[in-house]
Parts: sequence; C-alpha cells; structure tokens
Amino acid sequence: MGARWWLRWKVRAVHYGWDWVQRNGMLTANHPARYRFARFGEGAVIAFPPGAMFGENAISIGDATLIGERVSLTAGVVPGQDLAGWTLLRIGDGCSIGRGSLLVAHESIEIGDDVFMAPYCYITDQNHTYTDLDTPIGRQWPRNNPVSIGDGCWIGARCVILPGTRLGRHVTVAAGSVVRGEFPDYCVIGGTPARLLRRYDPEFGWVSPTAPANPAAVH
Repeated sequence: MGARWWLRWKVRAVHYGWDWVQRNGMLTANHPARYRFARFGEGAVIAFPPGAMFGENAISIGDATLIGERVSLTAGVVPGQDLAGWTLLRIGDGCSIGRGSLLVAHESIEIGDDVFMAPYCYITDQNHTYTDLDTPIGRQWPRNNPVSIGDGCWIGARCVILPGTRLGRHVTVAAGSVVRGEFPDYCVIGGTPARLLRRYDPEFGWVSPTAPANPAAVH
C-alpha cells in the first residue's frame, strides 16, 4: 500500500511540475522576450516548449494568435542575420498554428486573420533549384517565391504549402495535401498535388469545379 501511494504521489508530482513549466514557459505579450519580435500582439501566445526560432525581429504575430507546442518560426537563412528591418513572416490576428508545424520564411510569408492550421504543417517560400547538373541539388542557389494565405482559411493536418502558393479567403485545404499555385476565395482543395475539389457559386452554392452554370450542378 505504501509503495503504491508513493508511486501515485511521484506521478502526480511530475504532472503538476510539467503543468507549471508549461504555464510559466509560454511566451505572451507580457513576457520580456516579446521585444525580440517585429510585433507580438495583445493576447498572443507561443506555447511551451517552442520549436526552433530565429529571425524574430522579422516575424510579426497578430493579436489573440495561438502558436502551439514545438512550432518552428524562422525568418532569414541563419540565426543572427541582418534582415534590414524587413518583416518576412507575418501572421494575422486570431490565428491558430497547430503543434509541430514549421513556418520557414526567406522572402515573404503572409498569413491573414483567423487562419486555422492543424498540427504538423509545413510552409516555406524557398526551394532549391536543380538546373545545374554538375552541382548537388542541396548546394545550388535556392529560389524564393512569396506565399500568401487569405483570411479565414483552414489548413488540414500535415499539409505542405510550397513557394508561390496564394490562397484566397476561406479556402479549406484537405489534410495531407501538397499545395502549389493560386486558388480562389471560398473553395475546397486537396491532393498531391492539390487541385480544386469544390467551389462556391454565388447563385447555386457549392458546386464541383467543372460544374456548368445551372441548378443541376449543385452538390
């Protein structure tokens, strides 16, 4: 009986201790480290433990935005790089970035307001080139292409958003999709590579992307 009581006490102590660390380790607008960021909005939170972070002076986080556990936010190529006062990664107000996600900005990643991102997503505006056949791909000079995600989008778990992607407002991205290209407001996309699955027609509602403009096309 005594051994079981002691074990239960140790388990509870570990859980209470971890809860204390999480509460006191999170970064909020009242934390001194907020000054490292280009902007850290009122009510914003970066949960503990964070992922990799550098280039904070080029990262803007909006009001009431939640950054989950182990989310990596990076701007620039290496820690300590002089970014000349540019803001390379901008996250709007009221967003939620799911745990384990990676947002890697070299030129420009713009995320609108009220964007919800499920866990383990990856967004980048840079990719390596492969045109020089005599140089390993990882050593070739990379190419940047800005990314923008409109207000109110939903990004499913484990999505990859590649350079040059531009999502309109209220776009739903199915889990596991690999996205590149431009997609309009009020649509559903998914797949590898992602394609348009449904779109909203002001007259007939949600229709297939190839539906003719008549009521029979309504899904």
